[in-house]
Amino acid sequence: MNILLETERLILRRFVEDDVDNLFELNSDPDVVRFTPDKQVERSVIQTQILPRFFALYEKYNGYGIWAVVEKSSQEFIGWFLFRPVVDARYFDETLANPNDIELGYRLRKAAWRKGYATEGSKALILKGFSELGTQCVVAVALAENIASIKVMEKSGLKFQKRLVYEKIGQEVVVYAINLLDYLQ
Repeated sequence: MNILLETERLILRRFVEDDVDNLFELNSDPDVVRFTPDKQVERSVIQTQILPRFFALYEKYNGYGIWAVVEKSSQEFIGWFLFRPVVDARYFDETLANPNDIELGYRLRKAAWRKGYATEGSKALILKGFSELGTQCVVAVALAENIASIKVMEKSGLKFQKRLVYEKIGQEVVVYAINLLDYLQ
């Protein structure tokens, strides 16, 4: 298991081919993908398109990518975190972030909600980014109606930057960020 980092309760590791069913199950829950642009994706698409994109990020960057999350106590897959250069997002747009920013995101199974896992993993990634990876600014974007995700951003130390209607999806989004200097204060 190629581990990026561990927290008190979580292991963030690289995805592997055997994670197809984990991703399929995660993305099959309409509540989990409610605030995302993702729709139900076939296993074959996960295997031939999505996982290869994840693997390419591991090859392209040291320490950045999309990471499977395993709960330490149960050893169960509970979701993922992304911590990658924002320019690698398919939806990258300079109205949302600067090209040099690092994007933070997360998706967890419903059974893992309200346990502080999203905040725990986010804080650990932000710390790793600033202390080990040379990150200068971390940014996160959410639909304005996604109150739970916004609370995670705030608890993780990110600060509100702007609220706007994102033309590509025709919905209101919020952008939160923290830069290295503010993090050190």
